[in-house]
Amino acid sequence: MKIVIADKSHSVYAAVICETIAESANVRGTGIAKRTPEYITTKMENGNAVIALDGKNFVGFCYIEAWSHGKFVANSGLIVHPDYRGKGYAKQIKQRVFEHSKTKFPKAKIFSITTGLAVMKMNSDLGYKPVTFSELTEDQTFWDGCQTCKNYDVLQRTEQKMCLCTGMLYDANAKQKESKQIKKNVFQRLKHIKETMYLKKDKK
Repeated sequence: MKIVIADKSHSVYAAVICETIAESANVRGTGIAKRTPEYITTKMENGNAVIALDGKNFVGFCYIEAWSHGKFVANSGLIVHPDYRGKGYAKQIKQRVFEHSKTKFPKAKIFSITTGLAVMKMNSDLGYKPVTFSELTEDQTFWDGCQTCKNYDVLQRTEQKMCLCTGMLYDANAKQKESKQIKKNVFQRLKHIKETMYLKKDKK
């Protein structure tokens, strides 16, 4: 099984990807925004997707969407074919598209909205934090994409403030600031210990 950045040559899998996403949503009874083969193909042609293949057999897929002029990106449409589920491939695909997102959009905040506990766990392992919808993109086009979800009425009633999905966000800049602060605190602590040791030595 190989996970690669999708390109135009993988457009032959667009239809089965859409079918697998729709069937999965029906089985789980969860809401999901529908996508067309044409939409999926565009993602592939733009290098904004990853696909997993077992030879020529479709294994799994996930794509990237950019919002608010590239300030936010979302990893969407994560799916694994029924024949390959339960083998940890979803986590591998999620990891691959996450790394690709950070490389292609290094300054963007990466976010996800999902009702799936498994996806929430994967997001958490990657460093995502639960956030309110107000901390996600304000690009109305993104929220309009939820219209095909069966839970869209909930989103409307709450004026896009909440839904059955959980919002999660990965902010690399915030993590860098947090890391720098931790290093600064450690340095100050070591400096304090060193100064204390010298004072004790001088007293002797």
